[in-house]
Formats: sequence, C-alpha cells, structure tokens
Amino acid sequence: MNTSLNGRLAGYQSWDGHDPFEDHAGPFFFRKHEDGSVTCAFEAKPHHCNGGGFLHGGMLMTFADYSLFAIGSDVLNGPSVTVSFSAEFTSAVGSGSFVEARGEVVQNTGSMVFLRGQVFTGKGENEKILLNYSGIVKRLKKRPLDK
Repeated sequence: MNTSLNGRLAGYQSWDGHDPFEDHAGPFFFRKHEDGSVTCAFEAKPHHCNGGGFLHGGMLMTFADYSLFAIGSDVLNGPSVTVSFSAEFTSAVGSGSFVEARGEVVQNTGSMVFLRGQVFTGKGENEKILLNYSGIVKRLKKRPLDK
C-alpha cells in the first residue's frame, strides 16, 4: 500500500498491485476520514482524455467502480465483484483537474452491498458534479482462481 503521497494527494493511499487494470487506468487513491466516510481521488492527465480533450466516459466509470470498493471496504471485507453498475454523466472536465468521488453504502445484505455516489471536481461553490453512479457489489466465497 502506497501512503507517501504529496501535493493534492497528501493523506491519500493506494492499493498498488492489487488490481492491474486499475493501476494501468489510474492510478486511483482513497482516504478514510475520521467519521468513517471515504473519498477517492485521481489527478486527470492527458492520457485520461478522449479526442475532444475531456475526461473519457470510460475513465470516469472505471474510477467510479473503483470507488464502490473503497467506499464499501469496511463491509465488503474480502474478495468481491461488481454485478451491476449505473451512471449518469452530468458535466465534463479536462486534463489537470483533481477528480474525487464520494458515496455511501445504501444497503448491506448477506451477499450483496448496494452503493451510490458522485464523481466531482472542485470545492464548495466551485464544485462540479461529473457523474452520478450506483452499483451492486457481490461478496465472493473465494477468489475466481482459487480451487
């Protein structure tokens, strides 16, 4: 786990080496707050953008999916997979932006965790919601490659 970040990512940590796709797409980071809430973040770079110069929709959805697991980590407690994901794009932003996600566990059943959240940039009156999302994450009894 990487915890030696500075600048806009000071106080955040990562799961380096935990998910090769997320490591390649991101990197993404998360921070647990004293109240138990979690905020996720990444710094938007040119390679995260589409041909129009805005963050690629697939990038925002990948980040939101990552956020499901960071936000739900205390209740997931082990291997899990996304079984449903919904998103609505509400605004666009380009490279150089500091992008964050927040969310909450809506319901925690025996095998499924239901979550929702928002991907945003900016603070206070300058905050801009980029994506609203929700997802269902299923706990696994064992990892897919385990026998």
